[in-house]
Amino acid sequence: MVPVSFAFPFCDDEFVLVPQQGGARAMFWPRENALLVADLHLEKASFYARHGQMLPPYDSRETLERVADAIRITGARRLYTLGDNFHDSDGSQRLEEHAAGMLSALTRAVDWVWITGNHDPAMETKSGGTVVEELEVGGTVLRHIAKPGETRPELSGHFHPKVQVEIRKRRIRRACAVVSSRKDGAGRMILPAFGALTGGMNAADPAILKALQPASAVDALVPAGKKLARFPLWREAA
Repeated sequence: MVPVSFAFPFCDDEFVLVPQQGGARAMFWPRENALLVADLHLEKASFYARHGQMLPPYDSRETLERVADAIRITGARRLYTLGDNFHDSDGSQRLEEHAAGMLSALTRAVDWVWITGNHDPAMETKSGGTVVEELEVGGTVLRHIAKPGETRPELSGHFHPKVQVEIRKRRIRRACAVVSSRKDGAGRMILPAFGALTGGMNAADPAILKALQPASAVDALVPAGKKLARFPLWREAA
């Protein structure tokens, strides 16, 4: 199971970053026995190939292997994707046979819910699972892009946040979760990008900080050794 050291409180609930090879990019929600992943960007390599930039066509396999591993580690019975599941709305039609079989098996193994994003607004359900634009689960809103002004608890993706940390005098950029909090105890969270071919944005970028307002504090969460480190990104003026 997921190490307790990677658990943290969020809006009177508990969430756990899932440590895996390549970094902690999935989120486990114990109360719902659910796994959350954002920005899979399946078939990104084949999208670029269609436009003349040839990349190794195995990104979907690697991403789905990571998903399967996260399900195994957590024992999750439900999975929510937080948008940009495929790199474009036609991505599911380009899945090669092996990756298509992997995805079909995964959507049968758990209760799989696709939340659509700006890259795949018209994706189909041919790979299994249920497709929705956004969803509210136990009072928490699940959507692709954080909605400025939202006051309910919210989980989203889209920004691919990364934080730069210094370990043993080496500077390393790592994918992270970004969590906002308010004085009334409410807050919102942006998950790291999960896909094998996803870049990243500085977690302290003004676009991320603006998307999470109103807030009194915004922090980055990232595993450091065997503990979960919290890095302040923004504080409300006194």
